[in-house]
Amino acid sequence: MNSLKKKEKVPITTMSSVDEKCCSNNPFGCFFCIMKEPNSSIRSNGIKNYLKKMPLIDEDQELVLVLSGLWTMAMSQPNDKELPSLGIFECMVSLINKGINHKSWLHKNQNIYIPYYAAHIIGSYTMNSVEFAIKALDCGVLIPLLDLLRGNMTWVEQRVAIRAIGHLASYEKTFKDVAIYEEEIVKLAMKLASRCLEVVYKEFVGVKDLNMRLKYHCDLLTRGVGGIETENRKAEEWASQLQCWSLHLLNCFAIKERCLNLICEQSFLKDLSEMWGGLANDTSPGGVGLIRVLCYNKDGRRCIAESKDVIKNLCNLSRSSDDWQYMGIDCLLLLLADSGTRYKVLEVASMCLVDLVELRTLGGRSNVGNTITRTLLADFKQRKVKIKNIGVQRVLEELWGLKVDKKKREQNMSDEKVEEKRVMVSLVKQQGNNGFWLGKIEEAMMKYSEALDLCPLRFRKERIVLYSNRAQCKLLLGEANDAISDTTKALSLSSPTNSHAKSLWRRSQAYDMKGLAKESLMDCIMFVSCCFKMDSSSMKKNMRIPYYAVRMINKQMESTWLFKNAQLKDFVEKPNQPHDHEPHEISHKEQINDRARRILLQKKGFMEGLSSISEEPQLIEKGEIINRKSKKAVFAQSV
Repeated sequence: MNSLKKKEKVPITTMSSVDEKCCSNNPFGCFFCIMKEPNSSIRSNGIKNYLKKMPLIDEDQELVLVLSGLWTMAMSQPNDKELPSLGIFECMVSLINKGINHKSWLHKNQNIYIPYYAAHIIGSYTMNSVEFAIKALDCGVLIPLLDLLRGNMTWVEQRVAIRAIGHLASYEKTFKDVAIYEEEIVKLAMKLASRCLEVVYKEFVGVKDLNMRLKYHCDLLTRGVGGIETENRKAEEWASQLQCWSLHLLNCFAIKERCLNLICEQSFLKDLSEMWGGLANDTSPGGVGLIRVLCYNKDGRRCIAESKDVIKNLCNLSRSSDDWQYMGIDCLLLLLADSGTRYKVLEVASMCLVDLVELRTLGGRSNVGNTITRTLLADFKQRKVKIKNIGVQRVLEELWGLKVDKKKREQNMSDEKVEEKRVMVSLVKQQGNNGFWLGKIEEAMMKYSEALDLCPLRFRKERIVLYSNRAQCKLLLGEANDAISDTTKALSLSSPTNSHAKSLWRRSQAYDMKGLAKESLMDCIMFVSCCFKMDSSSMKKNMRIPYYAVRMINKQMESTWLFKNAQLKDFVEKPNQPHDHEPHEISHKEQINDRARRILLQKKGFMEGLSSISEEPQLIEKGEIINRKSKKAVFAQSV
């Protein structure tokens, strides 16, 4: 492929830009003239003949224009039966095979684009219709798609090939044909899911000399228009899609419990638990989606329970504000419900799930907290196996006291007694606040704990504040784990879930202290969202994101960049090469604010026109809270 690097860049053109194009010298006729034919029978015959003869065209600039136009039609009208009935699949099979088997033809003119468009057209017509999928397989699309998936060209062609194969594997009627090659396909999909980010970085994004990037990759990514920033942004998007489509294909096999011995390989399971959807691709749950499918299978649960890294990552997801939080919880509950895996994961999972026992609704489900409670306490009184971990024993005892004993006591409590409790809680809380302002952090923390013990379960708002204030104390004392626990409890009590701004910001800081950048970033984004929703006037165009939140977002966006691990690995592998950070590094840093802004606007529904810097940052130090302007701790105390 190196010879392609010297080719001149030729912009990709769509059908719309050649509507007035004169007939070419193509002996088979002009496709665009055929498409303009008003008589449907004549047009159909013309298209059918053109598709038959199209693979015979050796040198014609119109060929790529036609493929680009066909792709546009397939994407805009994937359910239209005209082209599939006239031989579009047979034509695409011949063109892919020609590109793979005849390199001299592939390197002529713009023919290098043809296998990409051909595979994309197949995928577009088969994504919604099982009828088209059956027809495509009858026309022999699977073998050439597999050739592309095997890497006979580049990652760009692998992206569209795995998309098309994923559609074919998603239908019951066509899965059996794909499953003939199931072991090879699963291995290729696993390899792509684990390594595609590294490949895209090495072969495109991380290439220091922009002249060494494959020109046709640049053209496909930008549609022939755009500079390095557009190329890098689109490469990140395409790499994420390549990973997500690989996971989708693996899901098709896992749901049918096929090749689980391969998919459940320990190192791959660890990789899966670190593949995020969300930020990179907000329509995909990433690796946790496949992990949840595996958790419905006994062998899958057994393999997952063996990996402490996977369980920890599931716990981190469960105690985050990510859109796929509920999937992490589902996985842990499935593991705990299985007697064969319960005690392998209970030590880690119980410490996480106990913070979520007061969730009401999440991911469209109701009574989530009660489900968690029942699962954790399933055999608490009758269990035959003695829990050796003292911490787990204590957690379950406290949970029983909170959700069973205390609840029963409060059911019989008179209104006068409830009101008396409210007054006492308010007094003890105020004592905690006074101690906090005097810098007596540990004393304040003890008062908040005392108030929580007194506070009836029905006073959810009061308990949110108490948990959040205690978390602030723990933050200042450097107790990140305990701060995460308390803020999670506060966020579980909030309505809707994960909507208490101060707890989000404090948990974001705690996750930052632990080096969990993704979790910190999601909480910070939600914190900013909550800040704007607290007041209707916040939607004014001049509303500004707090400086300290922008600083945190920028820091975590840098750490959670899709290619960050690939970049670090490349640096380790090439320690003696100069890393002058040109030109890619600077371009990447210039995009940080833009990427953060896009996430704020698109993922969390912000309106256009928001500024990004406030006047005064907040500084938090151990034992002291400082604001440069007012000397007050804006986020130190209760709402």
